[in-house]
Amino acid sequence: DDDDDDDEIEMENNFEKEEEEEAYGTEPEDDDIENENPVFESNNHNQQKERGLDDKLRGDGEDAEKAFQTQSQPQNQIQSSSSSNNNSVVPKSIWPVTINNEDGRWVDIQHPGDTSITMTVPQFWSAPVHDHTLMTREKAMQIGTCIHAAAEANNNDDNNLQRGDRCPVDDRTIYVAIASYRDWQCRFTVESIFNRARYPERIRVGVVDQIVDDGMDYHCNAPITDCDTKPDQALCKYKGQVDVFQMDASLGVGPVFARHIGHRMYRGEYYAMQVDAHVSFVQDWDTDIVHQLQQTGDEMAVLTTYLTDFQNSIDPNTYQSLRHTRPIMCNTDYEGGVQGKHLRHLSQPEGVPNINDMPQLEPYWAAGFSFSRGHFVVNVPYDPYQPMIFQGEEMSIGIRGFTIGYDYFASQNSICFHHYAEKDPKRAGVKHFWENANKYSGTGKIAMARLLGIVDMNPETDRSTWNHAEEDRYGLGKVRTTNTFYETFGIDVVSKTTEHHLCSFVDSGKMHNQFMEHLRKDGMGIDYSKITYKFKDPRKNY
Repeated sequence: DDDDDDDEIEMENNFEKEEEEEAYGTEPEDDDIENENPVFESNNHNQQKERGLDDKLRGDGEDAEKAFQTQSQPQNQIQSSSSSNNNSVVPKSIWPVTINNEDGRWVDIQHPGDTSITMTVPQFWSAPVHDHTLMTREKAMQIGTCIHAAAEANNNDDNNLQRGDRCPVDDRTIYVAIASYRDWQCRFTVESIFNRARYPERIRVGVVDQIVDDGMDYHCNAPITDCDTKPDQALCKYKGQVDVFQMDASLGVGPVFARHIGHRMYRGEYYAMQVDAHVSFVQDWDTDIVHQLQQTGDEMAVLTTYLTDFQNSIDPNTYQSLRHTRPIMCNTDYEGGVQGKHLRHLSQPEGVPNINDMPQLEPYWAAGFSFSRGHFVVNVPYDPYQPMIFQGEEMSIGIRGFTIGYDYFASQNSICFHHYAEKDPKRAGVKHFWENANKYSGTGKIAMARLLGIVDMNPETDRSTWNHAEEDRYGLGKVRTTNTFYETFGIDVVSKTTEHHLCSFVDSGKMHNQFMEHLRKDGMGIDYSKITYKFKDPRKNY
């Protein structure tokens, strides 16, 4: 992550262990920044106001989405023919697509750290479509743009791009969300994404660029070199596939809000990926990760992990990975602080996978790398009411996703890497959002109470004491319970303790082998109602 938790002083020392930093290039001099010539202007909330947005469409929540869908594409909606429990409407998606031509369809929201500030942000492409029940495969197949249209036998619609699994694998679009805080390497990451993809024409990148726009910071969409001098740069060739929401760094309140805006920028792509702003990709990463996701046979699969350090990981000539190991998410414990006790993922084990024919099942979700079908970001959007949160972000998304029916897997091999700040002196000067700590003091504690309350992690707290705004959108699903999650993986939310050595069950492949037996026949996730396993520390008596 590019940000850290302002309310906890000790997090400044721990931050580099949690965030995922990578450098490839030379840190720019200040004089160079002042002379940069961006290809096109970024979007910021003030510029959007000047465009004369339609006030009737400003607002937030489901009413705003309905207005967006009704005005922009009244005929472009897909209604599921399944049971009444799955009655949400999936919007029609298009390709190519950009938020830059959506004047009149943006919405005003209050800044989560200072409600006196109004920000104009992109509208969500869709409200969640899980309908508080197990999402049907039919519904899932309605989400996901194919770069080429084809007539469907049932409707003769020559412009239909939502072809489900009938879309050729190499034609399936990928949305990449990046939250960047004053990070000069963000544009190198974008270059890496496009230059090392086998099919860059199917990729769209959405960047939330939090910068000081007075010559101090680089814009993430600014080419490394002038396009007239080097027109083959990704930020020149594919500039139309890079959407940037620019906001002043002083409004930065952590990765949760920035990534919330990133989720708002999603426009119905087949796959959705989230990475940090300082990541380097291997050659043909797009075909590799799509193949890995398919190997799971699980429509609800999310490939996610803490990324391995960039050093000695990519061949400088072929850009192929030099690693035969990968991390797996299985190590977490409670920690305290001014925001209250909460779970924090610790260092994760890395080794040769014990499951060698597909990605390996794991219990936890990681923010630094996540790859899934597009409906994951539709159904589990980042909660904007969590300013100044860093530790806790991953449990919020992970547990909410679990209750909606998603399963987490460690990829069989890594498709991207980055440097941690503690190992790379070039990143020592990169700022982080905790520089705004005094400005938004106290908001993190309130946000953490909501975060813990939503995922049932603070049963000792009166539920009436925390904010329940838009909980239907940013809350839990009903496919699985939070209690199932806690009991299965040895978490006691009353005593605030965990059963240690969970990795002995996860990394060994035992979890994968036992739980994958209960993958539903239609591939719509693992049926935890058939799982009675409850992890207990095997070394507790020693």
